[in-house]
Amino acid sequence: MQYQLTEEQLMIRDNVRKLAQEVVAPRAGEIDATGEYPWDIYRLFAEQDLLGLSIPEEYGGSGADLLSYCLCVEEVAKVCATSSLIIAGQELGMFPLLLAGNEEQKKEWLPKIAKGEVMIAFGLTEQGAGSDVSSLQTRAVRKGDGYVLNGSKCFITNGGLADVYTVFATTAPEKGAKGISVFLVEKDTPGFSTGKKEEKMGIRGSQTTELVFEDVYVPAANLIGEEGQGFAVAMTTLDKTRPGIGAQALGIAQGAFDVALRYAQEREQFGKPIASFQGIQFMLADMAAAIEAARQLVYKTACAMDQAARGEISQKEASRFSAMAKMVASDTAMRVTTDAVQILGGYGYTREFPVERMMRDAKITQIYEGTNQIQRVVIAKSLLS
Repeated sequence: MQYQLTEEQLMIRDNVRKLAQEVVAPRAGEIDATGEYPWDIYRLFAEQDLLGLSIPEEYGGSGADLLSYCLCVEEVAKVCATSSLIIAGQELGMFPLLLAGNEEQKKEWLPKIAKGEVMIAFGLTEQGAGSDVSSLQTRAVRKGDGYVLNGSKCFITNGGLADVYTVFATTAPEKGAKGISVFLVEKDTPGFSTGKKEEKMGIRGSQTTELVFEDVYVPAANLIGEEGQGFAVAMTTLDKTRPGIGAQALGIAQGAFDVALRYAQEREQFGKPIASFQGIQFMLADMAAAIEAARQLVYKTACAMDQAARGEISQKEASRFSAMAKMVASDTAMRVTTDAVQILGGYGYTREFPVERMMRDAKITQIYEGTNQIQRVVIAKSLLS
């Protein structure tokens, strides 16, 4: 599971880095301050083919490998976590369709998703079913040539903005996890509405809401895969997307470190730059080492996931690395951003510098797409089974 960036991957990374630094970075503070969704950045990413990175070329996407996707997320997250979530949210929403959708569904939706003509969101979490996914209560009851959905979801990224949702519901409650199925639900479907919009600590420009289903009729043609496959689809999706959250956390950490390093070299106390003091030097050394360790794990994991897809390693091993990458990178992001604020002192606590925003943004990477406590459960189960 070794990696070495190819010329193509380096080119993708450098192009996205330039785009992020020149266009996204100047908008980052305003996006956070207003809490408004950055449609201009969404359109920019669509124009640059960043919304369909993992979608195969035959369906209008870039056909990029997972490492290339992670590189893109990392570069954007260095300057704006909200903007990196535009890429990651689209990826999360479309993966159930890519994994289990039939040919007709893929041909209808994936090209539109790749072009940014359609925003897609992932509808799994409920108030009583966050870490315990198998306890979800949203019901899908067969009726005629379709299903009727009732229930609600919470903490849905791009809720109320997306054009279509991959929604998980139980079609056989008595079967527990094996009774969960997944459906495509379009936003204008009667009975489908958006509930409370969350006011969040970080990633403030990303809209997060409840979804409400009241006798929502969904045609049987919108069932993704077969009845009862939903739990497996959800878990495989998260295995595929957690390295992207690791990359997001990695980018946030690197962005905060870059600010802290420059500041330490410029800020003077006692007649010399604070970077000349051993206490600051040790902090910078620890931050740099932790970031590089996380980077190696995230990149290795991206390669491992692709190797598992080719049958070169077991899916169990790849899943373990996926959990490790998300856990280690997000814990690193929280530590590094906190230290960055400390190095900047009083200025770090103000909005004059971006590190306070980065610290707030970093926290969610320890929580969404599976809390880090759940990642530890996944890792331990893999080691012991």
